Amino acid sequence: MNEGLLLGGAAVGRLNDVWVYLSASPLLGLTATLLVYQGAFVVYRRLGFHPLANPVAMSVVVLGVLLWATATPYATYFEGAQFVHFLLGPATVALSVPLFEQLARLKRLWLPILGALVVGTLAATVTAIGVAWALGASKATVASLAPKSVTAPVAMGISEQIGGLPTLTAVLVVCTGILGAATARTLFDVLRIQDPTVRGFALGTAAHGIGTARAFLVSEEMGAFAGLAMGLCALFSAVALPLVAGWLLRWV
Repeated sequence: MNEGLLLGGAAVGRLNDVWVYLSASPLLGLTATLLVYQGAFVVYRRLGFHPLANPVAMSVVVLGVLLWATATPYATYFEGAQFVHFLLGPATVALSVPLFEQLARLKRLWLPILGALVVGTLAATVTAIGVAWALGASKATVASLAPKSVTAPVAMGISEQIGGLPTLTAVLVVCTGILGAATARTLFDVLRIQDPTVRGFALGTAAHGIGTARAFLVSEEMGAFAGLAMGLCALFSAVALPLVAGWLLRWV
């Protein structure tokens, strides 16, 4: 029994040492992010990958509560979490692997894809600006909403360029992705859209990375076209949105 108490005390001591080390280094933010997301994903899997149990949404809520409860400034947390943020780039590039396997079909569908890209991107921007303006939002808020369907790093750059608030844009981008991932399947079924190519491209255009992750859970084909849509949308938006949104914001 004494040996058990000694072992237990030693284990607690080691855990305390780990906590002291992490709390004094940027690794705390990284560790917290990975552990919280892993826990959220376990819940997501046990609920049968239900769209309303999105692990990103759950992780944001839990991490927000942890930062508030421990009075941890976001800047301190992000010193460690930025390593995850950095991996968004390589992860996006990796989406080209499943897309390459769909290259033959992509060559046949390049014209519809181009049309869907332009219409989908501009529709997301115009409707966001129009609804925000109709509800009496400030010009800065309207500008922050304009690139809500673009992947976060590009959206924040566009927002800053047209007079928006990049931090608000980041929140809106995440909310848009979660909402798109949660409602897309029902909307597609109501509209009787069954083609995985169309589903994937629409989801990637409207819900960027979070929607793409959801698409990969359905099928590799759907995920490949969602990844294509996300990348093309970011590229097109970086060029066209500052011009289109800037012109529309003159009337707000």
